[in-house]
Amino acid sequence: MWTAKWLLVFLLVISDTEAYSNQPVFPSISQKAMEIQKTKIIVLNSDHPNKIKNKIQQMYPNITVRNEFHTAFSGLSVSGSLSDLEKLEKESFVHSSHMMNEYKVTTEGSIPFIGTDVVRGMFDNKHQRLTGKGIKVGVIDTGMDFTHPDLQRNYRGGYDVIDQDYEPMETLDYEGEATLHGTHVAGIIGANGKMKGVAPEADIYAYRALGPGGAGSSESVILAVEKAIQDGVDIINLSLGNEVNGPDLPTSLALNRAAEKGIVTVTSSGNSGPELWTVGSPGTAAHAISVGASVSPTKTPFITIGFQKQKISIFPLVGSAPWTFNHTLEAVERGTGETMKDVHGKVVLLKTGKIGLMKKVMKAEHAGAAAVMMYNPLNGGVMEQLTKEVSIPVVFVNKEAGEAIQKQVKRGKLYLHPHEEEVKDVMTSFSSRGPVTSSWDIKPDVVAPGYAIHSTIPHGYESLHGTSMAAPHVAGACALILQAHPDWSPTQVKAALMNTAKPIEQLNGSLYHAYEQGAGRIQIEKAVKAESLLYPGALTFGVFDQERTKEVTITVDNQSSQLKKYHIEAPDKEAGVRWEIPLSFTVKPKEQKEVTLKLHVNVLTKKKGIYDGRLKINDSRETFTIPYMYMVKKPDYPRVMGLQAVQGEKENTYSYELFLPEGADEVGVAMYEPETMRFITYLDVEKQVERGMFKQTVTIQDSIKPGAYKIFAYAKKDGREHTAQCSIIIE
Repeated sequence: MWTAKWLLVFLLVISDTEAYSNQPVFPSISQKAMEIQKTKIIVLNSDHPNKIKNKIQQMYPNITVRNEFHTAFSGLSVSGSLSDLEKLEKESFVHSSHMMNEYKVTTEGSIPFIGTDVVRGMFDNKHQRLTGKGIKVGVIDTGMDFTHPDLQRNYRGGYDVIDQDYEPMETLDYEGEATLHGTHVAGIIGANGKMKGVAPEADIYAYRALGPGGAGSSESVILAVEKAIQDGVDIINLSLGNEVNGPDLPTSLALNRAAEKGIVTVTSSGNSGPELWTVGSPGTAAHAISVGASVSPTKTPFITIGFQKQKISIFPLVGSAPWTFNHTLEAVERGTGETMKDVHGKVVLLKTGKIGLMKKVMKAEHAGAAAVMMYNPLNGGVMEQLTKEVSIPVVFVNKEAGEAIQKQVKRGKLYLHPHEEEVKDVMTSFSSRGPVTSSWDIKPDVVAPGYAIHSTIPHGYESLHGTSMAAPHVAGACALILQAHPDWSPTQVKAALMNTAKPIEQLNGSLYHAYEQGAGRIQIEKAVKAESLLYPGALTFGVFDQERTKEVTITVDNQSSQLKKYHIEAPDKEAGVRWEIPLSFTVKPKEQKEVTLKLHVNVLTKKKGIYDGRLKINDSRETFTIPYMYMVKKPDYPRVMGLQAVQGEKENTYSYELFLPEGADEVGVAMYEPETMRFITYLDVEKQVERGMFKQTVTIQDSIKPGAYKIFAYAKKDGREHTAQCSIIIE
């Protein structure tokens, strides 16, 4: 977690702007900036971190080795000057290095909806119910209130990485900004009291990797993964993430390694939807089960504007009064909330930024507003939480809705018409979508309920929204599957969930794309009874930049005691596409067979874009679907993301880091005034940068006055340009 003087807000912005062309190059990096002390994660080529640690201490006496990683992956966290760390990165034993990333939490009717009640007495030779009994689930999060009456009987221990002790309690009020997220997640998995979780008799191990306010670093998350592996858990749940849509960040590598060691790893996909390319690490980990958020049967509020019929979904924030309006309301817009003139009895539309959420809401409440409606003018949802209860409703809408309401308000008086309807099996608008850059994988893998999920919090219960709530539904489901099939590997558990998932439809009746919902919404009762497993559960053919044939191999795993004959149904014919598929084959009982599928694409007859569909495979008992995806020409993925900046120890210096999914022909960083967006200066420009994490140190001119600024990074690649930004305060 960054503890520098600069306050950071990491927000991803994707745009196609040419605003940076023909700007002057900022002077080269100063030598004094290279002495800034920083901490990085070093991934090693060697399997012996201890030997490398000794070598580093001999070669670089000014570098401190903070922690060794033996189980999640082979690596070290090290601190030292940037100049020493850059020399270390060039050593032959270093595979890659990464600046410390910040991770944040990604903020009962749902449990029967996914089939939990159906499987309770379905399957066990000893006539025991499927409750997760005997399965160890590690919850890596903000800690857990292990004294909660619904959780205390299942709690088996864990570790507090933040305080370095064996009492992973949530952050309490006197310790900083209090947390409740981990307790809520643990309750969904295994509450066993007044509330029943998905797997109420599973053993819960809590690992506190996120401190006050639900924030932590990649180092703390990886240390928690290491500890969970050492404790021998069967399942790990991580309802956390960042905004970097790349497959090879250290946290993603750690989850992949845990899966290789036989641990089922489940992670939330993120709350930055509905745009594509928004799944963040570790939701990008290839071997983990990445989970998006759907809606279980529930009455959800929405509004319409004026005489328009378009429905705008609204999402209540925890801690506010319920949204129960049944009459027309006038809406007003007050920017970022500095002033609250003439808002009495009205809905105040506010955007994030400038001042904190709680301060905005208190000002609106004091001014007599009927409700507050928030939106993020960049991308994603409202990540802040209310720190205490307020007497008026506080809801958020997505960026498009917020901007539409803002435009209408500026034209004159605007009235909102509240409505309510029961919906189910649709994606939430905030759920992050794929695909994954570089690997072009389909993510999320599955979806599960993540809207208005009632669960435990310290000293009580509360309903929350988010993919953070969806992931523990899947973790609990995995506990039930492992209880029924204790010899199944993580790959088989993942396949059972994906093969039996229900593809869900949009309100217009068309299916969501594979890179939006993965295989679909989980159905536990079908996953537990699965006799045929097909993996991988989603097929990615990558990018076709010329006419060619690509192939993928799937494993067909017959778990039954009978010979099975399988039939594959070829997708509908389309111009420029040809499939080569073995239409039928047999697999003996308890055996596996590898099957090769070929796809030929003629790019001259296909438009540039992302194409997806579903292969149907029948085993005479039932039909499974496997989502597939391919791309014609490189898609318009974001060229840059995950901008981070931190002040250096030396005056007027700072270092920044960003992620380049496919490298860049040119990368630049510039400073702007936050309100007027007036260009101030370029800070850095680099040419021909390779893919991956890009790190640099620069000096700010003495003429820059203290205050708040926007830092924009742009990247040009293949004739396209995108930007990312972070807000900073220079003291």
